[in-house]
Amino acid sequence: ANLEKYIKLFGIGEKTNVDLPDEIFGVIPNPEWKKKNFAGDIWRVGDTYNTAIGQYGFQVTPIEIVRAIGAMANFGTLQTPHFILGDKTKEEQAVVLTELKKENYDVVHKGMRQAVTYGTAVALNVPYVEVAAKTGTAQLGVLKNRVNSWVVGFFPYENPKYSFTVMMESGPSTGTINAASIMRGLLDWMSINTPEYF
Repeated sequence: ANLEKYIKLFGIGEKTNVDLPDEIFGVIPNPEWKKKNFAGDIWRVGDTYNTAIGQYGFQVTPIEIVRAIGAMANFGTLQTPHFILGDKTKEEQAVVLTELKKENYDVVHKGMRQAVTYGTAVALNVPYVEVAAKTGTAQLGVLKNRVNSWVVGFFPYENPKYSFTVMMESGPSTGTINAASIMRGLLDWMSINTPEYF
């Protein structure tokens, strides 16, 4: 119950109300979901473990996760994403999360920065901006030879202004091309063409 409660705090499993038509939302597995989708089977501790690491039936949309990462980056303000610059109606729909303390966010920030300085997101350890990130992969197919590769994060680390989500769908399970390398390419391009964002 607590796992689902805290995931939902960050807008996962609900529409973001982005200004695009036909928005769908993700799935947070829970005992009722399992009973419905697995012919009455009961929830087991292993289901909790798999859900906690984003596996099993857990599904999110890229816009849901970038919104959640943004709220982690800014210490608990869940923004309503929008594409129209200066849309005050959407900007006024922000929700301030009061359930977590700053030190909780600090731990997440530190871990995400360490993922960049010496972890799975080291491709984003660039000299022109400090990035915080988290990577993830989901194996696909019977042979597990394809993956959905994700990287999420925010920058600048000390004063977060931007969150990001990059997903490379059905990429090779071996090699150096993944979502983090794609984000690195974007950061390199930005350092030359739009350095004001850093």
